Order: sequence, then C-alpha cells, then structure tokens
Amino acid sequence: MRLGLGSYAFAWAIGIPGHVPPRPMDALTLLSEARRLGARVLQVCDNLPLHRLSAAELSVFEGEAHEAGIAVEVGTRGLRAEGMREYLRLAVRFGCPFVRVVVDSPGDEPPPEEVVARLRSLIPEYRDAGVRIAIENHDRFQCRTLVSILEQAGPGDVGICLDTVNSFGALEGPEVVVASLAPHALSLHVKDFKIARVDSMLGFVVAGSPAGEGRLDLPWLLDRLRAAGRDVNAILETWPPFGPTLDDTLARERDWAERSMRHLRGLIPD
Repeated sequence: MRLGLGSYAFAWAIGIPGHVPPRPMDALTLLSEARRLGARVLQVCDNLPLHRLSAAELSVFEGEAHEAGIAVEVGTRGLRAEGMREYLRLAVRFGCPFVRVVVDSPGDEPPPEEVVARLRSLIPEYRDAGVRIAIENHDRFQCRTLVSILEQAGPGDVGICLDTVNSFGALEGPEVVVASLAPHALSLHVKDFKIARVDSMLGFVVAGSPAGEGRLDLPWLLDRLRAAGRDVNAILETWPPFGPTLDDTLARERDWAERSMRHLRGLIPD
C-alpha cells in the first residue's frame, strides 16, 4: 500500500462550477503539490481530465511525474465506450493497472443491467491491455447492487474504487461499504468525515474533515483491507466546506491536505 494524493483533495483549487479561482490549479501544479506533500501516487480524476491536455502538455506532465518518482493513476466519469477507450490508452501509457470510473455522467445514469452490458463490451479490450475497471461507489447504487454488477460483468476484470464517504448517499456507512466492497477493492479513497446536528437540532449534516480528525476509524479501515488481501493504494480526498470567501476556502483546502497527509504518513509509511 502506497500513500497518494487525489485531484479531489484540491477540488476548490481546480475549480467547482460557480467557484472557479482566477488561476485554476492545472495538472502540473497538482503534481507539484503531490511532490511537496510526499505522495508516491497521484490519482487524476474527472475534475481535472487528462484527456483534455494537448499532446505536448501530456508529455511534459508524464516526464515530470517520472522524474519525481510519482506513479500516475487515471480516472474518468461515464461508461460511454469512446471515453473508456480513451482512458484505457492513458492507463497503458502511465502504467496504471486500472481505470477508476464513476458510472454516472450528466444525462447518462444507466440502470444496473445496462452497466453490466457496457462493461462486458469493454472487457475484452481492457483484458488484452492488462488493465481493469475500478467502479467507484457513488451515491446511486447500494453495495449489494455494485457487487452484483461485478459478479455479472466479471470480478477478474472489474473491481471497486472504495470511497469511505460516498455511500452515505445510498444510506450505507463505512462498516457496510468495507464489509461488502473491500474484497473487490482496486483503489481506496481516504475521505474522513464528521456528522453533526444542525443548529435547530432537526436533522444532521455529513461534512468533511482532515484525515484522522473525523469519525473514520483509519486503523480499522486499513486493517480490514489487509485482512481482505487487498494491497491497494490509499488516495487522499477531502471535503472542505466553502467559506467565508474563496481565498479562505483555498487556504483551508491546502491546510487540510497537509494535515491529512501528515497523519496518514504515520499509518502508511510505505
């Protein structure tokens, strides 16, 4: 297991619709942050899509990552064949053993049987290239549905990018997620969280936290993955809240990344 940084650890700096910095973080700057924070892996996902880089930009990025000794993992959103083939080529280029994918994309939320059919159509090309597909547990499918998709599509070719918080949207917490999905994990998103009542006491809010400062039992999480025989990279992601200004938010995001990586380094010395 190696400790890595994900592009969603700097989501505000990269830019979120309605909150785009004057100079959004680009791939080379993200790589510099990974190097500064001591990450051995950088997972670049759909909020900073590598396929939009020019050939020259991609070559520079690849060279800088190689020089820094940082492995690059690739991720995308949507199960359309053309996009998945594009990311297969990127995975091969960077030597990444999987493509992380969020099934849903704007205007395309396929039902489970359609997900299985699309995966089956892609698997022969992925298998020939020695690359697997890592579906991230998001907030539409419960774990049992994801496991069923894997079993039907082919568990030797399709696995899980296990996120520790996303499945709250499907009414499932880390205990359910890890028990169900750890045996299939190809990647781990470490995302800590807090749960608090709103001021009126009429409801709860699930909010982000620096790693090690929230409700996620990180030693337990890592032990469960090891017990399941999964030696996967641990990729930091964070959910810092906005406010009161974008500058304040960017400073908080940077601080959370530093605190999180410092804490995780004590658990994952790699």
